[in-house]
Amino acid sequence: DTDRALVLLEEYCKKLRKPEEQQLKKAIRKVMGIFKSSLFQALLGSFAKKETRHGIISHFSLPAAVAYDVLGYPKD
Repeated sequence: DTDRALVLLEEYCKKLRKPEEQQLKKAIRKVMGIFKSSLFQALLGSFAKKETRHGIISHFSLPAAVAYDVLGYPKD
């Protein structure tokens, strides 16, 4: 769930204190901003309703479905 991911990312960012970690911290904060955006939330909602050959993708299988779409793995 997005809220839980944001909490975990925030906790991780708090641990990044070294100068060489600041670029990573900046990138994580950028991702967090994207997760919080209304556009991302709208896209997440549309993916949750996406139909496949096997029916409607549930919220819990969404990460796997996105990985299949991005990586091109067979869905069978």
